[in-house]
Parts: sequence; C-alpha cells; structure tokens
Amino acid sequence: MVDKDRSIKVVLNGANGEMEVNDVAYYGAMAGFNYLSDQEIADIMNFIRNSWGNKGDIVDATEIKKNR
Repeated sequence: MVDKDRSIKVVLNGANGEMEVNDVAYYGAMAGFNYLSDQEIADIMNFIRNSWGNKGDIVDATEIKKNR
C-alpha cells in the first residue's frame, strides 16, 4: 500500500470491482467504514500497514480527516 490517500479513501468509502494492489489484480466488493472516527480508522490503517510483513508509514488521524 504505497498510496496512503488511496488506501484511506478505500477504507472510508469502500470499493467495488477490479483493483490492483502491488501488481496483483483483485475483484470483489468491500463496504466503507466512514462511520468510524478518524482515530479509529487511523488505528485500523496502521495495523494493516504494519502487519503480515507490511512496513508502511504511520497514518495520522489528520490524514483521515483530510480525505473525508
């Protein structure tokens, strides 16, 4: 997940259809989580971006607010 803003928008708004992540194509649907607070979404993003071998930059709640 290189593009933080893109990944934040997907978590906020959801996604549907084909999506390419790290050169792998995926097809499906994901509901958005825009009902969560900025801090809750930042916490989720930080967990995903730094688990399972991922090493992503930290997401701050202000970045979530900017993308709402």
